[in-house]
Amino acid sequence: MKNTVLTFAKAKEEGTKISMLTAYDYSTAKLMDEAGINSILVGDSLGNVVLGYDDTISVTMEDMIHHTRAVSRGAKKALVIADMPFMSYQASVYDAVVNAGRLMKEGRANAVKLEGGREVCPQIKAIVDAGIPVCAHIGLTPQSINSLGGNRVQGKTEAAAMKLLDDAMGVQEAGAFAVVIEAVPEKLAALITSRLEIPTIGIGAGNCCDGQVLVYQDMLGMFSDFTPKFVKKYANLGELMTAAFKQYDQEVKNKSFPSEEHTYKIDDGIIEKLY
Repeated sequence: MKNTVLTFAKAKEEGTKISMLTAYDYSTAKLMDEAGINSILVGDSLGNVVLGYDDTISVTMEDMIHHTRAVSRGAKKALVIADMPFMSYQASVYDAVVNAGRLMKEGRANAVKLEGGREVCPQIKAIVDAGIPVCAHIGLTPQSINSLGGNRVQGKTEAAAMKLLDDAMGVQEAGAFAVVIEAVPEKLAALITSRLEIPTIGIGAGNCCDGQVLVYQDMLGMFSDFTPKFVKKYANLGELMTAAFKQYDQEVKNKSFPSEEHTYKIDDGIIEKLY
């Protein structure tokens, strides 16, 4: 069965946790789909872990469409959510609807995600009114990293906590079907989760959210530029990959690869006629 926004709503109602991971290509999406992951987020984190940028700001609509299309081909059951990149929705409601539509039509996404609280509620409402499901994103919002002053935990003061709670209520009222809560103290995330009728997806927000999301390169030890505190490494594929690459390099240079078992044959008589 395909996971849908109704799957998310039912999970919230029944108290069933929702699993979400990022992916940016067909092969990885297919593996996650086979593993039973409920939702795949084509995150603008691809700017960091795929394209090598220092932040997510440089990611374009074309980048997101390209990678979302690849993921959508591999995900038959998981709900595919595509991030709306920086400045694809902030400037106007019109831009927001048009760009969300492109991610759905060209990228074949099942839903879109955008960052912000009350300030983007008009965009959320307009996108939802256009028939496109929206996942909101509050707390640490990487596209606003310059105005936030870095990757900092959000909502630690009374005023900041009140704003996050108000933002959460606002995006729900605007029609979001779920909200990602990033880098927020666990007790605050738990309070927000208890107040909302829509599911919360935590990343660095504790165990009380209705679901969890991680960047897959982080949880598999494939990205070492920086590792947030909230990341659990379920495997260290980075070391295994490096070892395999080194072995390949050595075998190519000492001529042990390709060996006979990896080589195609031809009748010697045919070759002799070519000389």
